Amino acid sequence: MQTYEVEVKALLGSEPRAEELRRAMKKADPSCTMHSKNKQLNHYFKGGSLERLARVITPHLEEEARKKLDDLVKRGKNFSVRTREKDGPPAGGVFLVIKASVDDTTSENGILRMEFEEKVRPPAGGTLDELDNLVLKSGSSYQAKWSREREEYVCLGTNVTLDKNAGYGWLAEFERIVNDQSKLDEAEREVRALMERLSVAELSQDRLERMFAFYNEHWPEYYGTDKVFVVE
Repeated sequence: MQTYEVEVKALLGSEPRAEELRRAMKKADPSCTMHSKNKQLNHYFKGGSLERLARVITPHLEEEARKKLDDLVKRGKNFSVRTREKDGPPAGGVFLVIKASVDDTTSENGILRMEFEEKVRPPAGGTLDELDNLVLKSGSSYQAKWSREREEYVCLGTNVTLDKNAGYGWLAEFERIVNDQSKLDEAEREVRALMERLSVAELSQDRLERMFAFYNEHWPEYYGTDKVFVVE
């Protein structure tokens, strides 16, 4: 079944600001606790086509994931591709992530998107490099490599992640996932209502795109480090 996501980002920057948000979530929803914590490597790609990528990747997916990818290829607009490793193989496995926009924002950082995130069966051992090679084989090229530490929460029905990103510092993502595109507007209202209740300001798309572009240009300086830059 195809899934759609509403995701709104907020730039926190420092650890004290991240701790303020943790406390605010707990106050708003006493049942809110961290249910997952992991380290991730995310490799972003550019170029290529969804059709060629699907031909290369499909043999390494489970049947349900193949159907989902086929549907995204048919209906997706602008798209972005990334590969993901969680806590290093074989602990969390490697994943193919595709985002396709369903509004006027970008597929990399947009608010309303179709989402594909599926574990890829090991092509030859199951490493991130091996999955990267499949994506490169489809005609894409590297855009940038990202590293982060992620904490995952659920607060009043909304998925909230706190990410300590190389380059960005602490970033919060507020997300709702629905199976029906007609429910996206309602989900977005619920996400924004929670952010207002928690006194968290949205990171504007314009600034996010400037940050994204800066990181893509300078990523070797930040990948795998705690270094942070500031782009207004």
